[in-house]
Amino acid sequence: MKLTVEEIRVLAQQFAPDSVLGCPKPFGGGHINDTFLLEREDGSLFVLQRINKNVFPNPPQVMENIQRVTHHLRKRIRAVGGDPERETLRMLKNAQGELCTIDRNGDYWRAYSFVGGSTSYDQVESAEIFRESGRAFGRFMSMLDDFDAASLHETIARFHDTPKRFRDFRAAVEGNASGRADGVRDLIDVALGYEAFGSTLMDQLASGELPLRVTHNDTKLNNVLIDTASGRAVCVIDLDTVMPGLCAYDFGDAIRFGASTAAEDEQDLSKVHFDMDLYRAYAEGYISEVAGALNAKEVDSLAIGAKMMTLENGIRFLGDYLNGDVYFKTAYPEHNLVRARTQFKLLSEMDEHWDEMLACVRELAQKGN
Repeated sequence: MKLTVEEIRVLAQQFAPDSVLGCPKPFGGGHINDTFLLEREDGSLFVLQRINKNVFPNPPQVMENIQRVTHHLRKRIRAVGGDPERETLRMLKNAQGELCTIDRNGDYWRAYSFVGGSTSYDQVESAEIFRESGRAFGRFMSMLDDFDAASLHETIARFHDTPKRFRDFRAAVEGNASGRADGVRDLIDVALGYEAFGSTLMDQLASGELPLRVTHNDTKLNNVLIDTASGRAVCVIDLDTVMPGLCAYDFGDAIRFGASTAAEDEQDLSKVHFDMDLYRAYAEGYISEVAGALNAKEVDSLAIGAKMMTLENGIRFLGDYLNGDVYFKTAYPEHNLVRARTQFKLLSEMDEHWDEMLACVRELAQKGN
């Protein structure tokens, strides 16, 4: 049952018992958790957020991951003379000294300090901003290079297991719950043509060629805070999906989202292109922070990851379309199909630029070393 504004305010007061709080204001554009911005009596701000249990069925494990990772980051930031109050998330404790408060519905709420003097961007407005986001996520991974990734909880099981995604996709094709399969046989055939490629990263992980890393797994541009005065990246946020993974996942998903010339659901495919200049800009930022930490296979895997994350999202959108739109929110009947077509258009252009993509990350890594 939905909470009232007053109930949300009372929850917030548990994290700021000595302050008179104003009305909670909806904050941010996230699609998973409910987020509010609140003001203390002294004028300082903090963020209150409900963890979505439908997406994250074990909130205590999510919070344990975040606590351990941010504790490690704060130590590393201090060691290099940085400001841990601005450069990583700071969780607040409630009156009982706990990181979460549970409401009458059994939902978990947590609070973070607000990083002032910063902003986030929903779209890539310039190569400079995209380069800075790459630097932020690269620094995030680099500072966690000595963290035992395997010790983290897997908050969403098998999130980037692309072979499993293909098994799910084949089941969607065969089940054809929506009755739509005959109308998209051309796109189904294109998708299945990439199935052998889909196992590349998982095979390299299994063979030991790629090491397990602490990965963010949601590297959208708006999960980086940019300092409004300097234009430099300040802090990586939204750490719910931090878990064991491959650096290719983080690099690849950022490219999938940010190096496209159009929105994910652009209906006019003539507007959808893979922008090699934006790819290079992000790679410059990312690799400037991680070059010394990556082995040669990992460097190549960055380019592979761009294709893999685009492919993975393509088959997920198309599979959901065939299943009757049961997972992703849609605004009209063909919404998931439109999303799938944009991903496969990007993937086809990545194939055309493949040699250039690979040469770019190798060149930048060589310069960084």
